[in-house]
Amino acid sequence: MKPGDELPPLSIPITRTLIVAGAVASRDYQDVHHDAELAREKGSPDIFMNILTTNGLVGRYITDHFGPRAVLRRVAIRLGAPNYPGDTMTLTGTVTEVAGDTATVRVVGANDLGHHVTATVTVTVEVAR
Repeated sequence: MKPGDELPPLSIPITRTLIVAGAVASRDYQDVHHDAELAREKGSPDIFMNILTTNGLVGRYITDHFGPRAVLRRVAIRLGAPNYPGDTMTLTGTVTEVAGDTATVRVVGANDLGHHVTATVTVTVEVAR
């Protein structure tokens, strides 16, 4: 790996089940993540993905690419456009720094509304012993 290397894109269909399951798994019971009617009452067109699910998907993207020896050292994310049911979020990544067995990767997750997430991930790929 070297600076400038691009990770292959990963497209994730955003389903109602993914949104609700991610919220429940992360114990985020806010109604905007599982009740469409209440989400609309609060001004949203539908339920939307929570930050912890997004964080998990960013981590998955990195570990799927770097393999089973990848260890996430730091994940910093910033949310933008929401992910609603029916959207597709496409994750892309670019290696920005490499120091020994550690890389920093800039990740962007975009849907039709724009950037859902921008992230900086530091990952170490441990050498087999």
